[in-house]
This record gives sequence, structure tokens and C-alpha cells, in this order.
Amino acid sequence: MKLIDMHSHWGTERGYVLRTAAELAQQKKTWNSETKYVTDEEMANYFRASQAQVILDLGFTKFAPIQEIKPLHDYSFEMQRKYPDAILGNWFHIDPMFHGKQEGLAELRRCIDSKAGFIGLAVNGSGSVPASDSVYDDYYKLCIEASIPVLIFVGTTGLGAGLPGGNGILLDSCHPRHLDMVAARNPKLRIVAARPGWPWQTETIAVLMHKRNIWYELHGWSPKYFAPDLKHDIARRLQDRIMFGGDYPLYTFERLTTEWKAEGYSEAILEKVFHKNAEAFLSGVDR
Repeated sequence: MKLIDMHSHWGTERGYVLRTAAELAQQKKTWNSETKYVTDEEMANYFRASQAQVILDLGFTKFAPIQEIKPLHDYSFEMQRKYPDAILGNWFHIDPMFHGKQEGLAELRRCIDSKAGFIGLAVNGSGSVPASDSVYDDYYKLCIEASIPVLIFVGTTGLGAGLPGGNGILLDSCHPRHLDMVAARNPKLRIVAARPGWPWQTETIAVLMHKRNIWYELHGWSPKYFAPDLKHDIARRLQDRIMFGGDYPLYTFERLTTEWKAEGYSEAILEKVFHKNAEAFLSGVDR
């Protein structure tokens, strides 16, 4: 079945989401997969062979200096122009706490002006301030003006898992209360909640039901491990707002699609999750 993957990472060594030896050592324990680098073309061909169109996230750039992330953003644009049938676009982490408020805002503006396809702003409170912090206000205003969405991470993260002190990652910064506050303050902002909201899954669903400017992509987890209330609502109250997230290369598309199908959802629900909901979402953003 056709896939629109709303959130994956790079399989190339230059863009690989796990960077340090300690992070790479945790890949097998956290995602039950092995590190394997591929070329740009091999990655694009894998997406094509999987009938997947993918939005990519560099991830690690939220901790990199602004002068280092600019060439990576340009690399992302170059790849999207080279393989437009496989790569729909990119989520960019531009963090005012690491990159400077005005410097980061200028880079977001540059990315909007340079984009080759879809782009969106990724906001991950892990290791930084929560998405609800006022330091992001001008960023959200620019996203509204440019008609691009924001990806806000909720729930626990595999980054830092198993490392001493969680490698400094504070889980509470991705509590769904921050998603709720951003949506309430910015009713014109198109928001995607990223990954299952465990251990606050019920709270995440409550926010989604209350704030209809939020969509939901479920990267980072095998569907067999979703909380029971999430599994229940995928086929019911959330069936028109759930979108597939692959988290490639930490997961393969073969594994995830097989495990989604094993959950017993109807073909109609799987079509919505795998591509129809994403098509509806993307029709409303500038790309």
C-alpha cells in the first residue's frame, strides 16, 4: 500500500540521527535495529521500493551551531530537488535557545524562501525549553504567515534512553500540556503532534479532541506497543487525523506495515493512516 511517511530520518552517514558512540550503542536496545549507513541514492531507492514518500528530520541539528546547520539544510533541499518522488520535504529543528532567537528566526525565514517542497518547523522540548515557552512566539507567527506547520513532540523519547541521567533529557518538557498551550494561543497554526504521547497518552488524546488544529503522527514506536486507548481511538475518534510516521532508519517500512496490519484495523482505516490523512493535511499547507 502507498505510504506517506510524515516523520523519518536520514539513512546517510551525514544525516544519521544518532551521532555519538553512546547513542549508536543504544539503537539495538531501544529500537531493535542495527546501524547501517547508505548512500543518498540507496536511501531514495529504498523509499521508492517501499512505495513511500517521506518527510525527513535531521533531528540532531537542534544541538548544533547555526553555522553548521545551514549547510545541512541546504543538503536537505538539494536531496529533495534530486529525488522529489521519494522525498516530499523536511522538518527543520531551529531552536532559539541554541541558535539565538533572531539568528534562528532568520534561518527559518531563509529556509522558507529556499524550500524545494514541504517544510515545517520541528519543536522538541527534550534537552531545551518546552514548545509553550514564549521564546517561540515569533517563530509560530512566522509559520502562520508562511502557511507552514509545526511539529511538536510529545511523550517519552528514545534519545538518551538507558544513558546516565537520560543524557540530560527532561521528559516533562514534552508533556502534552505544552502542545495544548501552543494550540490554544495560536488557533491559526497547523500543528502535528509527534509520536505516541506515552506515558501521557490519555492526556494527549484529550488535547487532540479539544484542539482540532492538531494532527497526529506516530513515529518512534511499533504499533503493537501503543497504549490501549490509542489503539481504540485510531479506528474511532482519531481515524481522520492519525498519520503514519516511519522513523526510518531506526525502523524499516516492511516491519512497521506488517505490524500495523497485524493489529486488525480495517483496510479503510489503514488507507487513512498510511496515506489519505496525510494527503488531506498536506493539501492545506504551502509546499
